[in-house]
Amino acid sequence: MAIPNVLLGISAFYHDSAAAIVVNGEILAAAQEERFAREKHTADFPKNAIRYCLDEAGITIDELDAVVFYDKPLLKFERLLETYYAFAPKGLRQFLVSMPVWLREKMFLKRTIRQELMEIESYDRNKLKLLFPEHHLSHAASAFYPSPYDEAAILTIDGVGEWATASISHGEGSVIKKIKELRFPHSVGLLYSAFTTFLGFRVNSGEYKLMGLAPYGNPEAGQTKEFIEKIKKEIVQICDDGSVRLNQAYFNYSTGLSMIHQGRWEKLFGLEQLKPASTFSQEYCNLAYAIQNITEEIILKMAAEAKRITGLDYLCIAGGVALNCVANGKLLRSGMFKDIWIQPAAGDAGGAVGAALAVHYLYYTGKRTASRGVDKMKGSLLGPYYSDKEILSALKRSKLQYRYFHSYEELCRTTADLLARGKVAGWFRGRMEYGPRALGNRSILADARNPLMQKRLNLKIKNRETFRPFAPVVLAEDAASFFDLDKPSPYMLLVAGVKREILKKLPEDYPEMDMMKKLYQQKSELPAITHVDFSARIQTVQESTNPDFWNLLKVFKEKTGYGVLVNTSFNVRDEPIVCKPEDAIRCFLNTDMDLLVLENYLIMKSPDEKA
Repeated sequence: MAIPNVLLGISAFYHDSAAAIVVNGEILAAAQEERFAREKHTADFPKNAIRYCLDEAGITIDELDAVVFYDKPLLKFERLLETYYAFAPKGLRQFLVSMPVWLREKMFLKRTIRQELMEIESYDRNKLKLLFPEHHLSHAASAFYPSPYDEAAILTIDGVGEWATASISHGEGSVIKKIKELRFPHSVGLLYSAFTTFLGFRVNSGEYKLMGLAPYGNPEAGQTKEFIEKIKKEIVQICDDGSVRLNQAYFNYSTGLSMIHQGRWEKLFGLEQLKPASTFSQEYCNLAYAIQNITEEIILKMAAEAKRITGLDYLCIAGGVALNCVANGKLLRSGMFKDIWIQPAAGDAGGAVGAALAVHYLYYTGKRTASRGVDKMKGSLLGPYYSDKEILSALKRSKLQYRYFHSYEELCRTTADLLARGKVAGWFRGRMEYGPRALGNRSILADARNPLMQKRLNLKIKNRETFRPFAPVVLAEDAASFFDLDKPSPYMLLVAGVKREILKKLPEDYPEMDMMKKLYQQKSELPAITHVDFSARIQTVQESTNPDFWNLLKVFKEKTGYGVLVNTSFNVRDEPIVCKPEDAIRCFLNTDMDLLVLENYLIMKSPDEKA
C-alpha cells in the first residue's frame, strides 16, 4: 500500500547542485543552487535552493519523510579506489589530491548533509531519514516518472555516476528495472567532454558550445572524413549495441588531473589544443563536426539497442548527454520510436527530482498514473516567483523609472510593438525555470526576423562567442509552418530544419564561405534563429502550459504575422540565469538591452523613448 510522503531531493558536490520537493509524487518546487548563489554550475550544498523548496511547500525539515541524495557515494568511492589500483602506479598525484577530500567530505556524507541541513534550520536529527538511490536510477526516474507514458524504454547517458556511464532500463507503471549498462572508464559523455577540452571549452559547461560549433564543419571535406576515421580507429571503438571502448592511452581522466594526454591528441590530429576564447579556423570546425557526428551515431545505436531489448514504442532520455538536442532531433526523425520524452533538467541538477521520485515510487511504493496530456514537470516552471511588492521594492532601490500595467493584454501589445521595432527585452515573469534553458519566464526576447539581431545579441548583450546560434520560441500551433517538426518541443531540446519554404536563395559558394561569412549570410525569413546548416533549436509554447508567454507570442503574431521570437536565457556569459528582480535589473543595466519587463512593470533603458 502506498504511503503518503514528503521528500526532499538533493544533488550536490560535483556540479549543478539542486534541490526539489516532491509530495506524494507531485513535484512542488525545484531549483538549482547556482541561481541563488550566482556561481554558475556550483557544486556547493544547495542551502538556498533547499530553503526555497521548503518555503514553497510550506513545510519544515522535521515534516520531511526523507532526504534523498542523488547517488551512492560509497559506491563511487569504490570505483575510484579500484580505478587507482587498476592503473597503479599511475595516478598517485590525483590519488593524493582527491583522497583527503573524499575522507573529509564524501566518505562521511550523511554527517555532512545533517550538518548542512542544521544550518538551514533546527530539526530532530534522530527522526531524519537519509536515502541514497544510484546515480543512473535518479536520472532514469527523472525521465520516466514525469513522462506521459505507461511503459517506456529509458536511456540514460552521461559522463559517469558511480560505475555506470550509460544505461538502458525498462519503466512500467511505478517500476524501473535496469537491463544493461556501460561502465567507467568507457563513456560517451567523457569522450565528448574530452573534445570539448581540446577545442578550448570548459568541461561541464562548454559541451553545448561544441554542439553549436559543429555545423560550421564541412561534412564533405576530406579532412573531416579523415578526422572521423582517426577517431574511430585510434580513440573510440563503437560496437553495434552503441557501447564504446575508449583507448585510455589518449585519456587522463582516470588517473590524472586533466581530461586528455594533450601531446598524443595534437600528434593524432595535427592540431594544437586550443586555449579558451580562441578563434576557430576551419580545421577545428571540421573536428567539432566529426565528434558531433560520431556522438550522434553512438546515441542512435544505443537507442536502437533499447528498442531491440524492450520492443517498446516510447523512449525516455536523461543524463547530461540528453542535452545534445541535435542528436535528439535526429533520433526523433529516425522513426525508431513513436515518440521520445527528454527530462528538461537532464543533467545532474535533474538528479534531485529523480532521486525523490525514485524513492516515492520504489521505496514508498507510490501508485503511478501516466500523465496523458498533463505535463507533470509543469513546464519546468518550478522555481521562485516574485510579487509586485518585491519587484517594486527592488525598482525603488535601483531608482529606475518604470510604468505599471494594470492590464496584461496592454503590456503584451506594448512589448510586442517594441520588439517589432527592433528592441531587445529582458522578460521576467512567473516562476523561474528548472534546468539549463530559459523557457519564457527568465528570457531575453527579440525579433527573429531581424538580420542584425544574432550579432547584436551575442556581442552587445550576451557578451559571448560570435559563432553561437540563438533559439526560436514559437506558438505550438504554428511550429509546423516554420520548422520540420511535427511534435511538441516544450523544453528546447530538439533541433529540426527550418522549412524550405522560408529559406533564402544562397550564393553558389556558400559551402566554401569562411565561418563569419556563413554566419552573417541571410539564410531565411527568420535569420536571427537559422543556424548555418539551416537548423534551429526549437521551443514550442502551448497555452495550457504557459498562458502568459503564449499570449505574448499571439499578440506578436497579430502585429507581424509571425508567432516566433528569439528566446535566449536572461544572463550574460559565465553567469547563471537571473533569479531575483535585483539580478534582472543588474543584468539589464550592464548590457545593451532596451527594455525590461518585471511582471507588469516595464522599464525602458531610455525613459524618454515612447513605449
